[in-house]
Amino acid sequence: MDEFCSVDGSEPFWDWNLTWHTLNPDFTRCFQNTVLIWVPCVYLWLCMPFYYWYLKNHDRGYICVTHLNRAKTVIAFLLWIICWSDVFYSFWERSQGAVKAPVEYISPLLLGITMVLAGLLTQYERLKGAQSSGIMLIFWLVALLCATVSFRSKILQAVNEDATVDRFRFTTFYMYWVLVLVELGLNCFSDQPPFFSKAVNDPNPCPEAGASFLSNITFWWITGMMLYGFKTPLEEKDLWSLREVDKSSTIVPQLMRQWSNEWHKAQRPLEKALYSPKRSLRSGGRGENKDTKLPEESEILLQKSSKRRREPSLLLALCLTYGPYFLISTLYKIIHDILIFVGPEILRLLIRFVNDSNAPIWQGYFYTALLFICACVQTFILQKYFHVCFVTGMRVRTGVAGAVYRKAMVITNAARRTSTVGEIVNLMSVDAQRFMDLITYINMLWSAPLQVVLALYFLWQNLGASVLAGVAVMVLMVPVNAVIATKTKTYQVAQMKDKDSRIKLMHEVLNGIKVLKLYAWELAFKDKVSAIRESELRVLKKSAYLAAVSTFTWVCAPFLVALSTFGVYVMVDEKNVLDAQKAFVSLALFNILRFPLNMLPMVISSVVQASVSMKRLRVFLSHEELVEDSVDRRAATGSSESIVVTDGTFSWSNDDPPSLKRINIRIPDGMLVAVVGHVGSGKSSLLSALLGEMQKQEGSVSIKGSVAYMPQQAWIQNKTLQDNILFGRELKESWYREVVEACALLPDLEMLSAGDKTEIGEKGVNLSGGQKQRVGLARALYCDCSLYLLDDPLSAVDAHVGKHIFDKVVGPQGILKNRTRILVTHGLSYLPQADLILVMVDGEITEMGSYMELLGRQGAFAEFLRTYANSEQQEDRSAGSLSRRDLDNGGPAALLQPDSGTATQPDGPLQGADGGKSPGKQENRPQAGKLTEADKAKTGMVKPAVFWEYMKAIGLGLSFFSIFLFLCHHVASLISNYWLSLWTDDPVINGTQLYTHMRLGVYGALGVTQGVAVFSYSISVSIGGVMASRYLHETMLYNVLRSPMSFFERTPTGNLVNRFAKEMDTIDTIIPSIIKMFMGSMFNVVSTCAIILVATPLIAVVIPPLGLLYFFVQRFYVATSRQLKRLESVSRSPMLSHFTETLLGTSVIRAFGEQERFISECNRHIDHNQKAYFPSIVANRWLAVRLEFVGSCIVMFAALFAVVSRDSLSPGIVGLSISYALQVTASLNWLVRMTSEVETNVVAVERVKEYGDTDKEAEWQVEPSRMPQGWPTNGYIEIRNFSLRYRDDLELALKDVNVTIEGGEKVGIVGRTGAGKSSLTLGLFRIIEASEGSVWIDGVDIAILGLHELRSRITIIPQDPVLFSGTLRMNLDPFNCYSDEDLWQALELAHLKNFVSGLPDKLNHECSEGGENLSLGQRQLLCLARALLRKTKVLVLDEATAAVDLETDNLIQSTIRSQFKDCTVLTIAHRLNTIMDYTRVLVLDRGQMAEFDSPSNLIAKKGIFYRMAKDSSLV
Repeated sequence: MDEFCSVDGSEPFWDWNLTWHTLNPDFTRCFQNTVLIWVPCVYLWLCMPFYYWYLKNHDRGYICVTHLNRAKTVIAFLLWIICWSDVFYSFWERSQGAVKAPVEYISPLLLGITMVLAGLLTQYERLKGAQSSGIMLIFWLVALLCATVSFRSKILQAVNEDATVDRFRFTTFYMYWVLVLVELGLNCFSDQPPFFSKAVNDPNPCPEAGASFLSNITFWWITGMMLYGFKTPLEEKDLWSLREVDKSSTIVPQLMRQWSNEWHKAQRPLEKALYSPKRSLRSGGRGENKDTKLPEESEILLQKSSKRRREPSLLLALCLTYGPYFLISTLYKIIHDILIFVGPEILRLLIRFVNDSNAPIWQGYFYTALLFICACVQTFILQKYFHVCFVTGMRVRTGVAGAVYRKAMVITNAARRTSTVGEIVNLMSVDAQRFMDLITYINMLWSAPLQVVLALYFLWQNLGASVLAGVAVMVLMVPVNAVIATKTKTYQVAQMKDKDSRIKLMHEVLNGIKVLKLYAWELAFKDKVSAIRESELRVLKKSAYLAAVSTFTWVCAPFLVALSTFGVYVMVDEKNVLDAQKAFVSLALFNILRFPLNMLPMVISSVVQASVSMKRLRVFLSHEELVEDSVDRRAATGSSESIVVTDGTFSWSNDDPPSLKRINIRIPDGMLVAVVGHVGSGKSSLLSALLGEMQKQEGSVSIKGSVAYMPQQAWIQNKTLQDNILFGRELKESWYREVVEACALLPDLEMLSAGDKTEIGEKGVNLSGGQKQRVGLARALYCDCSLYLLDDPLSAVDAHVGKHIFDKVVGPQGILKNRTRILVTHGLSYLPQADLILVMVDGEITEMGSYMELLGRQGAFAEFLRTYANSEQQEDRSAGSLSRRDLDNGGPAALLQPDSGTATQPDGPLQGADGGKSPGKQENRPQAGKLTEADKAKTGMVKPAVFWEYMKAIGLGLSFFSIFLFLCHHVASLISNYWLSLWTDDPVINGTQLYTHMRLGVYGALGVTQGVAVFSYSISVSIGGVMASRYLHETMLYNVLRSPMSFFERTPTGNLVNRFAKEMDTIDTIIPSIIKMFMGSMFNVVSTCAIILVATPLIAVVIPPLGLLYFFVQRFYVATSRQLKRLESVSRSPMLSHFTETLLGTSVIRAFGEQERFISECNRHIDHNQKAYFPSIVANRWLAVRLEFVGSCIVMFAALFAVVSRDSLSPGIVGLSISYALQVTASLNWLVRMTSEVETNVVAVERVKEYGDTDKEAEWQVEPSRMPQGWPTNGYIEIRNFSLRYRDDLELALKDVNVTIEGGEKVGIVGRTGAGKSSLTLGLFRIIEASEGSVWIDGVDIAILGLHELRSRITIIPQDPVLFSGTLRMNLDPFNCYSDEDLWQALELAHLKNFVSGLPDKLNHECSEGGENLSLGQRQLLCLARALLRKTKVLVLDEATAAVDLETDNLIQSTIRSQFKDCTVLTIAHRLNTIMDYTRVLVLDRGQMAEFDSPSNLIAKKGIFYRMAKDSSLV
């Protein structure tokens, strides 16, 4: 090498005396001319192929030539000229006879070619749209640093040896240095976006793509948002758009593709072995598996596969989808893990430097600078690592939630039964979140062992074999933690199970809240929820004890390792001296060891949780799917028949017995087909079979053209009325008007506060049953399809409205007269107009033909007609229906509205016309049509009161005791380390230290003290957390149940479920562990600063400004971060609401073929949520970079002041000070993370508490009770000057009603739509309190009673038959007040005894969610049985015989007449014939009493009642 640098070999390559053992260090010229020039060149040439490949594959479109780009290229060209001018100058010198060393030609030549490469890469970056380049920036930085060393040497040479200066080369070198500096400056900036880039059109693009490399590694690009968020609270409009790669539309299909491949692989061994004449059933993969059908075979050959079918691996699908991007984080992590160990090595050198008073002072500064640079590089790499992890986590959450949603769209009904709505929503929210949490830590699974191995290697170097003692302690810890981990998993599963059932029950309670209030059942259900909650808390408490043991082992592990290692080291050989270098380098390594050891249990528990979730998800994603081709839509094309079913046998799942048998129908185009039959005969199932919702066991089904479906219970979305009708189609004004008019919705629109722009609450809470049915019908009609399947659409409407709809829509003269219509109905009056009637009995079509044909056959149909024609015929000629039914199983608020379009609901804004206002009067009130309240994001700091509330929930004594224990632990830890530094400074006499045993004994005792304190505070915090959880959940549950009905109409179920699921989960599991970590890191930071101050008091100058900077950065960050967390939390509720809503309406969505639209809407909701989440993770990185910089400064100053005052410091104190300083970065970072985590998570307490401040109903029980014994005894009702309004800003819905009803009277209540019939019953049950006047029952003013006293003594049979999941017995008698005999008697009177005694479990038969495994009629009869059980003196019937056939209806009417003959019965009626034999009829009109007399007298008066009777053809 020496000959290469100089002709005569006089220039050495390296000289220690020149470089190290000197007061003024420098490199040799040979080293400068070779290594310092070659390093940047070699770097760029090595990176070039990879970088070229990367740019080629990531083409973002070209960037137009800009001044920045020109400047970069021109300077690279100039540098090339300068380098080569050196080469030419050497050749010229040679021609002049001077002999030059080879290095003079080769180095500038190589550098020149590299500059050309740099220029070319700059242009290629522009063509491929790279706005900034890290590769190039690092190249110019390395080139500048290398040139700066030579620059200093050349200046020193010019000063000291002026004669030997080569002026030409010096000049070119200075020019080179300046140009490299400028080029580096230019590379710090980012170019403009590429041409045709989406970011150009985006109003608020994410700045990451366009940020420069420096901005990227320091996360400077988010500073704009941070600054804005610091000045004003961030709002939704301030958030950036998501990047294309993070959007659901990109992410979910990738995961679905991989899962589909996995699923197919798992099916293969099975498919080889199975042949059958049926089409193969798919069960699991996505729609892509159309090509996996088996050939049809003529004979059946079932040969069981010998191999067990392997489960498809969801893990593999996730790895293949997100792994490649995630691997980048692995690379970062490896570099970071290696860099961690540089700190202790530099500490070793620093202690050696302090010990060696002859070492030149610049070496101390050099070590300090090295420590600082190393810390900064470590920071950048670690934060990029975290960024990649969090972004991957975010993508995984998106993918999982999207996959679950898409799956829920296609699973069979049988599979749906195994997963309730609550469980599916949990998969999307909680389980997806688990994956996201895991991905942040998953690298620790290999990184922790790597760190442990490296740490042990360096410890061995330091202390030799004594380290094995420490290793033994660690190995002993492993089984302990393995046991803890397996136990934790068991508890985890149990807790998830309890949580699922609690959320499921809460879902039902919230859906059926109105029924709970009417029956005064809140307490029974509160106890049911509390019982599940108690079991959940028992598991939580066990987990808390385990966590305490786990914390104890891991916090004490590093200390025990240190104690055992040092103990063995000094005991083995008395010549082994524990000096500062050995002790504190080892301590620094033990501190590094602490992190992976602390993290491992966390990672393991995270893996455990995720594996539980993984299994749940895999099971759900593997569920059977509906077979897309079970209904053939191609075969019928071109034929004249709309529907052909041949030998059809259908069941709800493969294991169930067939629900429909031997179905054979051919329906020509344009026919009106009526389907009739008793309750539970399979009418609705027939429609489901035609839609492909049932499993086809045998036969074939073909359908021609598009299908519109109107289910038995209308499915209404939480959108405006118009959106519900349009259902995603564009508005055609004239057609829309025609549809609305035909469906008799115009009068309703006039009453609604904002017309068709009125927002409809969840599940249509602010529409009556009839309105919901008509909106559903309008939706089907508007879609303009060729085939209409209508499941009893006229059941919930008035007689005249029903007639109007039949004539205008369904009948032979209606809008649909040329379309094929299949109408399920109980209305006899429509049958003569049907072209074909199908009579169903027990799942079979027993008769088929026209009305006259069936009558002529004298079969079951004719008999049926003859029985009911006399009693029903006249009313039915005009009646829209004999059956009344309302939407959802338990939609909160429509229970009491029988009138077809009652806008008189117990709800806010829709009560436009109740009090007889002119239509549209409220049009211009802002927000008129708004009903539900979106979750609001609070702004500003979390109030100290919230923390105080949480402490009170724990118990103040326990709170302060826990803080005291934390203090004890950290004081003991401080003293033990200070003791160690005193020990290391003990003088060495004859090669050994005195007092070794005493030092070791005290050190050990201090360790034991720490252990006791740690265990105690872990237990106290965990127990406190469980106590707080119990208290907060109980109060929230009580407050929610005490809220009035109006609260449930305004608040979407999603918001409430979010509180009970997500926020309670946060309070249960996250807050206690965060509090532990927060307290730990806070005490760590304080003790570190204390130690450094004691060691080097000079640092007191620096700590205050650094502290201020730290505080400012932290406040700056928390303002934005807190708001982002709130926005993310708020955007989660609509996402969950949308999920829930979709799950309830999947059959409608599938029937209309709207899956794609709903999937894109789901994508929109998920993206909306991630839009707030993405900036919050970047904000965390932004903060960490700045804080770790503060930490690096503390390390640097601690080292710097130790170097400056090395003469006055002992090595022990220096070691103590710097080993503590090395920890401070992590502690500072962790402290701010935890501060913000505590703040952002304590928001959960704030949100749970906020329901304590909402309006409440009157007291449930009044003490002392003013209710007479056995009240009411007669049922004498007196209504005096009674008025009520729904809200203070609305007009009166009832005005001055004065009515007296004698005990035992039967009174019908009638009136047109919006007359106030329902309002009266709501007033009677005090669901809405009176504005003026009073109601007296048997001489008692109901206003002075407790609500439960009142509601438990009068009975209602509501319009909506709401059941809860649980046994039949629980549904009849939740308080267990009645004997089995009473229950059977009630069932017998309700005509259900035969049905129930035929069930295998009789009274213990499990009802599914919402009672969906019973028909609607059976549910209605159960509600009647409830009333029969209570047998109170006052009975209110809310058109209770709606969903039953005529035969059952007659039986019910006779039961009511016989069983309630001495009771006061109030019946809200549409069908006047049911009340013609009542003693009196109350006619309401526009909220006022219009007429009140016996039916015969009212008809004689020829008033309103007479006109209504005439409409119904009763006079």
